[in-house]
Amino acid sequence: MSAVGLLYVGAVLFLNGLALMGIVKGTGATPLNWFVGFLQVLTPTYLIFTAGGDAAVIFSASGLYLFGFTYLYVAMGNTWGYDPTGLGYFSLFVAIAAVAYAVANLVWFGDYAFFVIWLQWAVLWFLFYLVLGKGMASLTWITGAVAAVQGWITAAIPAFLLLTGIWQTLDGAIVAIVLAVVFIVAMVILRSRQPAPAEEVAHSNA
Repeated sequence: MSAVGLLYVGAVLFLNGLALMGIVKGTGATPLNWFVGFLQVLTPTYLIFTAGGDAAVIFSASGLYLFGFTYLYVAMGNTWGYDPTGLGYFSLFVAIAAVAYAVANLVWFGDYAFFVIWLQWAVLWFLFYLVLGKGMASLTWITGAVAAVQGWITAAIPAFLLLTGIWQTLDGAIVAIVLAVVFIVAMVILRSRQPAPAEEVAHSNA
């Protein structure tokens, strides 16, 4: 994934996460889903058509569609009110594919950094599947928290480090692992602050 595209993946994950957490209201995140969705579809299409048959370039570009289609699916659903179960089961497909991309980055390219990052994306998209595909509403807030934090940890920060050359100067794998640890710590803190379900609040006030 290009560093520029990765930066805006971070932005849309952050906003979508805040939307699931109830911080961004209504369809407030929809425009950015349209923008980044189109970006993550047009970019890989261009890369594939200009790859000259380079299998590595084509493979790397192919993964961008998983993100682009997700964000366009979100945008369309918010705009036209599609049932979310389709997006949920597409998210299951993305989660499984993300595991495959993680393994491929490790085995074929020796890229330990994006092995770690792709695995984190697999977890996030599996959570999307549980919330949207299986209707597990109790996981909505924590899924939003995971998305919001991952927007920074797996995308925006790595993209900034790549764009400035710091990622290449440092060991990207070590940076990715450190960020993954930061992600885990952040999730433990956020999990402890998760609002109680409405029914529990009502019961406690009875």
